[in-house]
Amino acid sequence: MFSHTAQSPVVLKLLERIVAQQLNIYLTSSNLLPSLQSGFRSSHSTETAVLRVLSDLLKAVDGGDVATLVLLDLSAAFDTVDYSILRLQLQLTFGLDGQVLAWFRSFLHGRSQYVRRGMLKSSSVLLICRLPQGSVLGPILFILYTAGLIGLIEKHGFHRHLYADDMQVYGRCTPSAIPHLQQHLLACIDEVHSWMRSNRLQLNFNKSELFWCATARWQHQLPTCPIRIGPDTITPYRRLFEILKFISTQISACRRMSSGLSQAALQSCTSYAAFGVWFHRLCISYWSLPLFYHSWITVMDTG
Repeated sequence: MFSHTAQSPVVLKLLERIVAQQLNIYLTSSNLLPSLQSGFRSSHSTETAVLRVLSDLLKAVDGGDVATLVLLDLSAAFDTVDYSILRLQLQLTFGLDGQVLAWFRSFLHGRSQYVRRGMLKSSSVLLICRLPQGSVLGPILFILYTAGLIGLIEKHGFHRHLYADDMQVYGRCTPSAIPHLQQHLLACIDEVHSWMRSNRLQLNFNKSELFWCATARWQHQLPTCPIRIGPDTITPYRRLFEILKFISTQISACRRMSSGLSQAALQSCTSYAAFGVWFHRLCISYWSLPLFYHSWITVMDTG
């Protein structure tokens, strides 16, 4: 097994941190960072991503609608970032120009790689793509590189949430509008796939998943046929309903037992999922808490 490691001197690492700090200040003050990107950002984590997506799905199902969720994964995402495309996006989308853009060009261009095994070393090859692994700026640049996907997904009327190179696309509809939602979903995923190909990114079909979820009343209407993405197909995965049912059960218990909580504490819980996690922080044991947090992952992994 091979790993890609960027060999950067300490001085360059310190310089990267300074540039990353200034870049974050500029992007934050200008409101240019993707609002629903939880990867590589302060005050964001896998938990915030899970809570947001599950909360939206629970609200859809609780309101009597049918919800769909597509999990998209990229293959070797950092290794396929094209320098020329990234430089154009930094200039045209995020307003970096002049000496700033020239610095990023010098940071990315002129890099080379080689393979070492023991004492043997191959000849070096000049790189035209790949963000440096282990660098400070690499994650931030990847977020900016994929920011164009957000508007594309919203154009089709779907919600989106990203965590680094993992993308969640989801939507809701009434049970009678399932065929219409399915057509819109296919069009959205096809355009996402085309966008990725034009930007040298590649979907990992083996790790991409499709979910449909609804209450027991509408389970018989959920689609079972696979959808096509590029040259491959994805089969719907129905275990998500069990995950939502489990968490919904926990939330119902919280509602029944919440009479002893103060009104201010209840008002601070802005979503169903957030309320469930907050309540269980108070009520369950320390050793059981991770089980609740990661129950949805366990159900999928054992499916």
